[in-house]
Amino acid sequence: MQPINFVLLWHMHQPDYRNYETGEFMLPWVYLHAIKDYTDMVSHLEAHPSMKAVVNFVPVLLDQLEDYAAQFAMGEIRDPLLRLLATPDLEQVSASDRLRVFDSCFRSNHVTMMQPYPAYKRLYDMHETLRGHGEAELAYLSAQYLADLLVWYHLAWTGESVRRSNETVVRLMTQGGGFSHADRVQLLGLIGDLIQGLIPRYRKLAESGQIELSTTPHYHPLAPLLIDFSSARDSMPNENLPGEPAYPGGRGRVAVHLASAIESHTRRFGIRPSGVWPAEGAVSAPFLEILAEHGCQWSASGEAVLANSLRHSYPNQHLQDRGRYLYRPYRVQGKADSVTCFFRDEKLSDMIGFEYAKWFGRDAAEHLVHSLEDIGRNALPGENPVVSVILDGENAWEYYPYNGYYFLNDLYEILENHASIHVTTYRDYIASLKHIDAAALPVLAAGSWVYGTFSTWIGDRDKNHAWDLLCAAKHSYDLVMQSGRLSSEEMLKAERQLASCESSDWFWWLGDYNPPYVVSSFDQLFRDNLANLYGLLKLPTPKTVLEPISHGGGTPESGGTMRRAS
Repeated sequence: MQPINFVLLWHMHQPDYRNYETGEFMLPWVYLHAIKDYTDMVSHLEAHPSMKAVVNFVPVLLDQLEDYAAQFAMGEIRDPLLRLLATPDLEQVSASDRLRVFDSCFRSNHVTMMQPYPAYKRLYDMHETLRGHGEAELAYLSAQYLADLLVWYHLAWTGESVRRSNETVVRLMTQGGGFSHADRVQLLGLIGDLIQGLIPRYRKLAESGQIELSTTPHYHPLAPLLIDFSSARDSMPNENLPGEPAYPGGRGRVAVHLASAIESHTRRFGIRPSGVWPAEGAVSAPFLEILAEHGCQWSASGEAVLANSLRHSYPNQHLQDRGRYLYRPYRVQGKADSVTCFFRDEKLSDMIGFEYAKWFGRDAAEHLVHSLEDIGRNALPGENPVVSVILDGENAWEYYPYNGYYFLNDLYEILENHASIHVTTYRDYIASLKHIDAAALPVLAAGSWVYGTFSTWIGDRDKNHAWDLLCAAKHSYDLVMQSGRLSSEEMLKAERQLASCESSDWFWWLGDYNPPYVVSSFDQLFRDNLANLYGLLKLPTPKTVLEPISHGGGTPESGGTMRRAS
């Protein structure tokens, strides 16, 4: 077999869950993924020092991790669920806080995160039995019940690497129930320690050269759509677009997000990022030009984007075997020629995201390695394949037994010692690459890693309505910012709030194919962000912002947090 280069990129992202007006975190997913997934992922890399990877941190996630770290340092918790974990007398909490505990503390994959723990499962069964007799019956659940439920929820969301080594976690899981306030405070302290140690741990791995840290435009905007709504028609010529012809000043906004991300990354990790994983792997030629203007060496997207681009570039040629075109770097001809582009193997990425959770960990690891070996065996003489596996680094593990511990441990162990698979990073790969080794791509068809299109974020009625609401807010923002009515501090707050409104995540969740309770949460968060923006601009909030955009109604795979590429 031909030797192959293998790049594994883990994308770490959560949208901004903070209400800038109150400072409160509206949803707990940042700290929960921090103590489970971000902690486990760095632990696996620390345990396998010869394993290389790219870890992509979106700056808005790092902002929130630092916010949580500061809360613990100051002893002022602004996350309602964490605050309840530390509340001395749960007998005195409000009815709304009781409801928050019930609504929050069963939200996980019950097969992997509840059924293995009989004490936690009993709490769920008790809740369901009482609720079956009417919601009023839940009032009979005691303060001790609330304490036990809060502790078990956080234990279930603790990383496997922690539960295997931390005495507090072992003791509490062995104890099983009857948790005291002292127990809860001790668990809260552990959560704080884990969060405060995360960024330094990843930075240390980056400084040693084991991992490359990359970035994303700061608030995770869908950059090609901000630049040009009509880019959606590169892959879907008949796509319906918002009523507004374009997002006002979109190219400039993308440049602001990117410059902020580079500054944030450099400040936190002591080195300028070499590359950018765009939000949702969404690329277009104008976006790559912005990357080139900011000195970015590489970017990446999905396999379907490459296939669409090759069809646009060579309309009279039939696409050959994917092995002939996928496993190589590209440069798009034109102003973005300095940016090396990679395209992920969708089949292998989706196997990790959706299929291997159903396998024994060792079998899954060996299957992935055998698949990589097959790519090397099928390579032609003289080819030097570079295989990219890129996916969410947090949401998949909830569906794996033991948070993916055995799969990741065995995969890293095999790859560390493999004679023909060279694990590397994009930065290191490019450093050894001659310019002529990258294939020329005459046309880049705009698209994302999901289906190669932008249909997840634009096109249907609800998503287009959300874009129109955002466009209207941006028009107001531009007028007020130019008026001189705001102080410098007020302008900074308004700009930060606008950036949060521009996140791709709000558009991801709108649509009837998503679960109603999740759609409701993100719909409300998006409209709260818009309302806060109008408030900072000292303008009344339009009535349309106060009305729900979407209602949901579907039951997508993995709860909608991940999607297959095809």
